[in-house]
Amino acid sequence: MSIDTYVDSIMNIAEAEGVQVRIEEEFSSVVRTIDSNNELRSKLTDELIPSAARQQIVETLLEGKAHRLTAQFISLVIGTGHARDLRDIAERISSRVAHGAGREVAEVRSAVALSDDQQRRLAEALSKATGSQVNLKVVVDPTVVGGIVATVGDKVIDGSVRNRLDQLKSRF
Repeated sequence: MSIDTYVDSIMNIAEAEGVQVRIEEEFSSVVRTIDSNNELRSKLTDELIPSAARQQIVETLLEGKAHRLTAQFISLVIGTGHARDLRDIAERISSRVAHGAGREVAEVRSAVALSDDQQRRLAEALSKATGSQVNLKVVVDPTVVGGIVATVGDKVIDGSVRNRLDQLKSRF
């Protein structure tokens, strides 16, 4: 199955049940959790571990915490050996939900978590800069040295200290 087939499948079911925003939020959250936990990521992508065992890990982690569609779909992706595609699937789900609401997805990388107020102000600034409303996806990325790096569609806005230092170096 291709990534688009997975996305179409989950979104068709989520739209029919009216839970696409919830599925999108949960999918993004699960992907962030997997990305931030090396041991969990290793277990879910290790094809030497039987798929039923990998699926059980997901089902146990999500039981009572996520919509049944989120849990079932992530379990399906893991069980079919496509755990490495979860991030791409989550990004496409986010884009589809945002576009359905007439918005763009802005992925913002920051070295530290942003407060709700900072996120609100940042979303407003990015909306003005891009000319379209944005759904903010904040990713804590310790490699960003001060500031943020925002990606909206094919536009990259690099307000990191590292980028400013690189610009200064090139001037000298």
